[in-house]
Amino acid sequence: MALRLAELTPDNVRSACRIDVKPEQQKFVAPVVKSIAEAYVHFDTAWPRLILDDDRVVGFVMGNFDPESEIDAFRAGIWRLNIAADEQRQGYGRFAVEAIAAEARRRGHKRITVLWVQGDGGPEGFYLRLGFTPTGEVMGGEIVGELML
Repeated sequence: MALRLAELTPDNVRSACRIDVKPEQQKFVAPVVKSIAEAYVHFDTAWPRLILDDDRVVGFVMGNFDPESEIDAFRAGIWRLNIAADEQRQGYGRFAVEAIAAEARRRGHKRITVLWVQGDGGPEGFYLRLGFTPTGEVMGGEIVGELML
C-alpha cells in the first residue's frame, strides 16, 4: 500500500463524488458531494482530501482548522470521513485520522475533535479504538470526542 492524501482537483472531483459508504452507514455521514459544497463555502478553514492507495481513490476526509472559532470543538478536527463501502477495514480510516492529527500538530494544535451520532453501525467504536474520548459535550445530538496530540 502506498497511502497518501490528495487535494481535490478538476481531474479527481468526480471520483470523490462517487465514494459511497455502506447503505447502513449513510445515516451517520453526509455524502462527499455535500462535504465538497461545505468546503467551498468554508474555504478558509476546511481541509478536504481524497484518500488514495497508489492512484486508487478509497475514501475522503475533511478536516477543519479554525483556531479562532468561538466553538472549541471546531478549532481543529475531523468534519467528515467517508471510506468507500468495498474499501473498509483495510486501515484507510486510521490513516486518514492520523493524517488529520499530523496536520493539526503541524499547525500547532494539541488536540483534534470529531462529532458522531451513536447507533448500530455508527462510527463511535472506530473513533474510540483510535483513542478518542467523549468530552461530555453534545452538539445537535452528536457526541463530541477528542484526541490529545
